[in-house]
Amino acid sequence: MKKRMILTLIGVAVFIAVIAVVKIRQVQAGIAQHAAFRPPPEAVTTVRATEERWPSTVASIGTVEAVHGVTVAADLPGLVSRIEFDSGKRVRAGDVLVRLDTRQEQAQLAAAEAQRSLTTVNFERMKGLREKGITSQAEYDKAAAEHKQAVAQTGETQASIGRKTTRAPFSGVLGIRQVNLGQYLKAGDPIVSLQSLDPIYVNFSVPQQQLGDLRVGGEVHVNAQGIASSDPTGTITAINSVVDEATRNIQVQATLANPEGKLRPGMFVEAQVVLGAGTAVVALPTSAISYAPYGDSVFVVGDMKGPDGKPYKGVRQQFVKLGNARGDQVAVVSGVKAGEEVVTSGVFKLRNGAGVVVNNRVQPSNNPAPKPEDS
Repeated sequence: MKKRMILTLIGVAVFIAVIAVVKIRQVQAGIAQHAAFRPPPEAVTTVRATEERWPSTVASIGTVEAVHGVTVAADLPGLVSRIEFDSGKRVRAGDVLVRLDTRQEQAQLAAAEAQRSLTTVNFERMKGLREKGITSQAEYDKAAAEHKQAVAQTGETQASIGRKTTRAPFSGVLGIRQVNLGQYLKAGDPIVSLQSLDPIYVNFSVPQQQLGDLRVGGEVHVNAQGIASSDPTGTITAINSVVDEATRNIQVQATLANPEGKLRPGMFVEAQVVLGAGTAVVALPTSAISYAPYGDSVFVVGDMKGPDGKPYKGVRQQFVKLGNARGDQVAVVSGVKAGEEVVTSGVFKLRNGAGVVVNNRVQPSNNPAPKPEDS
């Protein structure tokens, strides 16, 4: 009985040992298989990094201002008798905008002209008598003074009539009409705004540290959001003589051609001032940058070896220092060398050492001056 029990225990121990050995081998095989496992490569697009020379620029927020801009107002009080313009139309200097009622002035002008004619006849008569010595010098002087006074009175009335005809002081584009036919206007009441739009000013401020790099005639690029195909280029025409004590910025004025009138006074724009010849940078699409709080990085494609020693195409995460942006591109100041192959899409699903397969049939935009259709 005792011998049988010992044999049974030995058999159970052997069975357990065999099972343990089998399980250990299975676990070791699983570990080895897991260690040798490599996830399938991710599909990405790439671009070959090239070195470019970007001009040194400083960005600023600017405001568009007309070279000539006024609100045309009534010079003298009166009743609006005729309106000879349409809102939003272009006018030339001297074009009639509004005529006020001048019936009273016309009657006064007729009386003044009649008085002038009478004094003229009287003056000529006195002149002839004086030459013959018939009349005195005092009577002659009185007739001459009355004649001059009548001429002046006629001129004053004519001037009043002329001032009741409002004309465009310069060529430009009219705003929205602010008067109606038959409306009584007081002196100074607004009639319509008038803005000269070509050329046009852009006023902006730059830090005082950049003052030494600014010069009259320097190039300025302007971008106005919401305007299709808007990328006008102008030149600096004036630099303020004082620096703002509150902001330590200096105001700069640029002049731009605006033949189509797309830039309007009061418009918000982004100004890029070109400061010099520029610096050498590596330009990459913005989609290639992986932005993170601990640093910006890119993924560089290269040949690698796996744990099993087999070669494969993978990526290496490389931290970079970024410069200015231009359109769809961003300048990489350091971290990437010219000629390296950089991932441009799919960076969010990559990690250091991940395998990739390159498919460049469809690539992200890489245009330094994009012009979207819906912008």
